[in-house]
Parts: sequence; structure tokens; C-alpha cells
Amino acid sequence: MTGPAILALDFDGVICNGLREYFQTSKRTYQKLWLPNQIENLEIYASRFYQLRPVIETGWEMPLLIHAMVLGYDDMQILNHWANISSHLIEKESLNKMVLMATLDEVRDHWIQSDLEGWLSLHQFYDGVIEKLKKIMNSSTYLYIVTTKEGRFVKQLLKNQDVELPAHTIYGKEIKQPKYQTLQQILQFHAEIPEHLWFVEDLLKTLQSVQKQNTLQGIKLYLADWGYNTPKTRAFLEGQSTIKCLSLDQFCQDFPQWNDRINV
Repeated sequence: MTGPAILALDFDGVICNGLREYFQTSKRTYQKLWLPNQIENLEIYASRFYQLRPVIETGWEMPLLIHAMVLGYDDMQILNHWANISSHLIEKESLNKMVLMATLDEVRDHWIQSDLEGWLSLHQFYDGVIEKLKKIMNSSTYLYIVTTKEGRFVKQLLKNQDVELPAHTIYGKEIKQPKYQTLQQILQFHAEIPEHLWFVEDLLKTLQSVQKQNTLQGIKLYLADWGYNTPKTRAFLEGQSTIKCLSLDQFCQDFPQWNDRINV
């Protein structure tokens, strides 16, 4: 087999670069929760937010990242100790993760409803990815999107690029389960073996969680090096064979090229 029977892709950081939208939505959420009666120029934190985005694992952390920058945490502290910093802020300020997430989604929903074109314009699809998706859709490979982004947002963004996937092939945040469980369900649905499923993700921890599942041994795992990860993370994969670092150029080529010239 020169390619996968099933290809599962993360969305943010693999298909779409949503950094500008992340920051603008997080900024509005931060202003709503922390600065309801003040106007503060948070745009000064945008470039740092883009660089520090790889520390984020779940959406509710994004406005908290802005809060940490406002409080004076420097980039190295955040890059090396984000889990501790976020936990400390949650406890110190008696914050509720569910409230943070609900407010973030509410801000995003209102923006989409009131200014869809403006919201869409903040998303940039990585070069060549849309063409690659269309090529896969016209092949024998089954294509799935497995993401922590709301499925409805994914559907809207892809539709705007003339890519319309069947609803059952988009697994978003709303299903409320880890990605490895979704991959297990996909394999069961197709009655396929793990070796016939390839998974591309930009978060190493997610790939490692898949790797730990006995029922998923054999899946080909790829870290998208153009996504939200750091040189340190990519360097960690040097010499490993179970998780491969994939470049955007390779991704856009035919499947046999995915396993050649793996550069970290």
C-alpha cells in the first residue's frame, strides 16, 4: 500500500492557520472577563501570542495566555512552565475553565453571526493544503477531520474554500472525547487495521496519547512541522521512527514522499 486507506487530519495547525483569529477572539474574551469597563491596547501582545501559541492545548487557555502576558510573565517562563502558570492563575483568581470556554465560544459565535466575512478573513489556509484535500477527496482514501475546534466552525471555513466534507467525517470539540478514541471509532467503522490509518497532528502530546493505545499500534503518526509546535519539540523526534516530522512540502506531495526526507 503506497498510501493510507484512511487519512485523519487535525484542523488548526495542519489545514488552517487561525493565529490571527485566535488572538482577536481571545482579546475580546479577555476584555469581557477582565476589563469590562476599560479600554486597553492589547494589540501590543499579538506577536508574542503568535509565538507562544504552541503552549496551548485547549481553547480556554488562550485568553488566560493574554492575561499572563499582561501580568508580566516573560516568554521563557510561559514556554517552559505554562502548565504551572495556568494552574496557578486558575487557582489564585478562582477562575472556572468552563466559564472561560463558554465565554470564548460566545464571543466567537456573536462575531460569526454579526460579521461572518470579517471572521473568515482572519483564517489563512496553508499553501497547497486545500488543493491536497480536494485531491484526496477524489481518491480512494477516506478523509476525516479530527479536531478540538467546533465542528461547525470547521465546516463553515472549509465550505468557504469550496470543500464540503460529509458531516460524519468531521469530529469536532462537541463530541467531547480524546482523539485516540475517535480514531478507534473510525477504524471500527471501516473495519480497518491500524496500519491502514495515517494521522497528522501538530501537537506532540496528542500523537503520544495515540501511541500509548494498544488498539492503535501500527497507525502512522506524523507531526506537522508547520503547525503550532516549537523547534524543541521537533528536535525531540530526531532519530525516532514511531512519530515522524512532516513538512508542508511533503504533505502536499504524493503519499510515498511522506516517508522520505523527514527533516526536523
